[in-house]
Amino acid sequence: MADEKRFAILIDADNIAPKYINSILNEISDKGTITYKRVYCDWTGQAASGWKKVLLKHSLTPIQQYSYTYGKNATDSAMIIDAMDILYGGEVDGFALCSSDSDFTRLAARLREAGKTVIGLGESKTPSPFCAACNEFKFLDRIIDDDDEDDVKDSKQVKASGKKSDGKAGAKQTSKGKKEDKDDETSVTPLDKIAAALKDIILANSNESNGIDMGELGSRLQKRYPDFDTRNYGYSKFSIFLKKFDFLTMEHIGTSINVMLNVPTADAGIESRIIEMVRSHGDKGINLGSLSSDIKNEFPEFNPKEYGYSKFEQYIRSIDALDVKNSTPLNKKVYIK
Repeated sequence: MADEKRFAILIDADNIAPKYINSILNEISDKGTITYKRVYCDWTGQAASGWKKVLLKHSLTPIQQYSYTYGKNATDSAMIIDAMDILYGGEVDGFALCSSDSDFTRLAARLREAGKTVIGLGESKTPSPFCAACNEFKFLDRIIDDDDEDDVKDSKQVKASGKKSDGKAGAKQTSKGKKEDKDDETSVTPLDKIAAALKDIILANSNESNGIDMGELGSRLQKRYPDFDTRNYGYSKFSIFLKKFDFLTMEHIGTSINVMLNVPTADAGIESRIIEMVRSHGDKGINLGSLSSDIKNEFPEFNPKEYGYSKFEQYIRSIDALDVKNSTPLNKKVYIK
């Protein structure tokens, strides 16, 4: 299609294993047309042998970059220079930066400043600043096709040879091995943050009667968390992923699916407890902020937005037995009427 976005794929072969090539190409092909497919590496090193096997198969262009200094990643500079050349050439609409290296964080930010779509692809150990700098970030070790048996075998052979190699990949393991082995953490956004974001997005953007369109919900969620992908959590479809949250309801309206919160009715138990807390302070009343903290400590799931109020104060004012007054210009207290 003439209106499809054009993408340049730039792969840091010192940092990305060849077993991921199918996943990389499939992900970007779904986004648009691939015009550049460049792989950066010191091709004279033994560690590059795995990538050499996939170059012809996928019509990848190898870019040679010698390792000038032992243990230093020279491909970073080559990739950055090429990315800027392609940017100023004006021939693409987006970039796919394939690396788990945080050194590309500033490059991703600069490309976005120029109005380009930036998709990052790396392993889940990728530092979060690089993930956040991209429009989207895909964790290759979470989305790799289970059927890529041959590529996985090739990767294992490359790792074995890389440990003995004098090439840059082998050097990288030697010089940074302790740090990388220690860094088993993942940058995948925790599920509880995703759940909180879903509630917040729906509350802020939903139509009161019909909720929010599922497509719009997914789009807003990914803008908030660029690394979001249902496959990170073991699901292939967004609609199936949403079913895991019992606070959500989905309804088919025509050809669309709308997502709504199971908005609770006024909780008599919470209201009674609030009134009890205020009454215990007698005529002196209780500071509004202190009351809010006490309620959150006792009812961690309480959120006034779920009852239709943007602020805790408005929720308190809705309770007939209570009154909110300014004790000072910056301080409010709650009293029994």
